[in-house]
Amino acid sequence: MYSNRQLLLLGGTIALSAMSCSQSAEKPKPNVLFILADDLGYYDLSCMGSSFYETPNIDRIAQEGVVFTNGYAACQVCSPSRASIMTGKFPARHGITDWIGAPVGENWRKLQRHNKLLPPNYVFQLDSSYLTLPEAMKQAGYKTFFAGKWHLGDKGSWPEDHGFDVNIGGWHAGSPIGGYYSPYNNPNLENRKDGENLSMRLAEETVAYLKANNPAETGQPVFAFLSFYAVHGPIQTTEEKWQKYREKAAQAGIAESGYEMGHFLPIRQVQDNPVYAGLVESMDDAVGRVLSSLEELGLDENTIVIFTSDNGGVSAGDSFSTSNLPLRGGKGYQFEGGIREPYFIKVPGLTKGGTKSDVPVSGTDFYPTILDLAGITQLPDEHADGVSLLPVLQGKSLPERPLVWHYPHYGNQGGEPSSIIRLGDWKLIHYYEDGREELYNLKTDMEEKHDLASVQPEKVDELHARLFDYLHEVNARFPEKDPEYDAELEKAHLERVEKNRMPQLEKQRLHYLSEDFNPNNNWWGSQVTKD
Repeated sequence: MYSNRQLLLLGGTIALSAMSCSQSAEKPKPNVLFILADDLGYYDLSCMGSSFYETPNIDRIAQEGVVFTNGYAACQVCSPSRASIMTGKFPARHGITDWIGAPVGENWRKLQRHNKLLPPNYVFQLDSSYLTLPEAMKQAGYKTFFAGKWHLGDKGSWPEDHGFDVNIGGWHAGSPIGGYYSPYNNPNLENRKDGENLSMRLAEETVAYLKANNPAETGQPVFAFLSFYAVHGPIQTTEEKWQKYREKAAQAGIAESGYEMGHFLPIRQVQDNPVYAGLVESMDDAVGRVLSSLEELGLDENTIVIFTSDNGGVSAGDSFSTSNLPLRGGKGYQFEGGIREPYFIKVPGLTKGGTKSDVPVSGTDFYPTILDLAGITQLPDEHADGVSLLPVLQGKSLPERPLVWHYPHYGNQGGEPSSIIRLGDWKLIHYYEDGREELYNLKTDMEEKHDLASVQPEKVDELHARLFDYLHEVNARFPEKDPEYDAELEKAHLERVEKNRMPQLEKQRLHYLSEDFNPNNNWWGSQVTKD
């Protein structure tokens, strides 16, 4: 007996043989270049409003395509969002609700955070029964290529196991284990020369694949997925880029303090980190290399380019890299800073440069949208929570529909176990520690400063019902109370964080900005091949 996925793949193979006779007479299918940044915040691009970071190449995608100002990742941390792009399903449905590797249940206590809840178990790899986006593209005649961060399972659940013909650098790790300069310590990325930049290497691998499989010559379209490890910590850059941004920060005036205490951790309030800024620019340089190659190869007029991020910028936890203000919070948080992303789609001949849409959209929508743009039949049983954005790209509207986030975990950045629903302008957050709910009108209060739950009880009830109807329908998992919870221990832990961590972070921030900053005396190994 064949599974549904096997039947779909078999049907695709048969269809391909039939297509080969007539394809030459048809308009060639568009190529797709999907660029996914890691941990890049909504305001971490100059085209999105940053006056500190400089990103001319990524800006160009926005300027030539449609910018979705209410574009969202499917989760506030990476693995769930990435799984949602691949499957078109919200995390509560596919079951990867935290970054793969995060502790659950009683193991959470080992972190000594003394929280009220024990996080539930979650799925630890992308389900092989799903027909993923790359598999659907392959079925429709596309060559498929992946480069960069995967983080959707260990060996046996790598990119090549889910529809990609080629995998360069994708494995179980969620961060650049060897750093951003070779040697990379990555089993799927060969070291070529010490000091080589990781982001540019991934770009060069993408360019090399496009050259070797040029659709303009082969007639076979390409789906290329460039998944940067940048700008995930550990943050690193070159001396030249650090110097550029250190001077820029000094000219703007260095703030006396850069952090405020959040619920669990300090949260960065300013964009003045010259190391992070250099890392952002290096990724932008790499994007520029790939965009230039499309022109050099004659592919730019028939290649859809998509750019987004997997979750909000890291304002707390990890490397405390950036500020997402005026959005509240950041990576790991239930607020807009944790889930709202740069979200750009450029379709030659369709999208008009500089167009903006305020339609709320999700990472789940890429799957059906790409199928639609490529003229491939929709697979609604697969991309169950996504909708095609083709009408919006054509200047039309979409019916209002709910977006759902389910993160019943604490994570590393200070967010709280919660579930979220957005419907129209309204956003409801349900907190699992105490069952409270917050309601925001994002049209008038994007910063989430004014909780309207007490004055809009009917709206709270409506959204609560819709949220939990969905969560129960997909058999979502929920956290449980920790029977060993001790409020005094948690209070003491939080007091230590504020007393000790805050000063450490402020000291580190000023160290990055000091004139004598010189990490490792070779800038994380970047000076080995310095020209």
